[in-house]
Amino acid sequence: MIDAEGFRANVGIVICNNQGQVFWARRYGQHSWQFPQGGVDDGETAEQTMYRELHEEVGLRPEDVEIVASSKHWLRYKLPKRLIRRDSSPVCIGQKQKWFLLKLRCKDEDVNLLKTHHPEFDDWRWVSYWYPVRQVVSFKRDVYRRVMKEFAPFAMPFNKREQHKDHWRSKR
Repeated sequence: MIDAEGFRANVGIVICNNQGQVFWARRYGQHSWQFPQGGVDDGETAEQTMYRELHEEVGLRPEDVEIVASSKHWLRYKLPKRLIRRDSSPVCIGQKQKWFLLKLRCKDEDVNLLKTHHPEFDDWRWVSYWYPVRQVVSFKRDVYRRVMKEFAPFAMPFNKREQHKDHWRSKR
């Protein structure tokens, strides 16, 4: 779905673990790393797209995660001129993204990057919360900075909440 301004509707997914780290994945056969993301199909809501992409790209199901937050607005970035396919119709000049912050509820071993015959990623790792902002390809950097800033109040307390909950339980 490309809008009148040339932006393709897309969702981005930030997955956090209990330590406040985020899921960081390497694009298949490349040296670039990013968060999972994918285009919204006709008739899909952003949330439906997020769950579909989560399953296709990461191999996780809705019960493996918890939605913690979603971005208030669609965030946009323009593609560099060299990446714009002028021969397509309509021409896509960039992406507008609805972002989701998810908390992982399953084991790391449940991640399966080979769920489809055409995997998006060939490796992944947990990284510190702000690491992706510095490491993502330059044209996505502003969107990553904005979404991570918006999600920080929700993502950062994961580790503290879990430690506090476990500590409280152990005293009973």
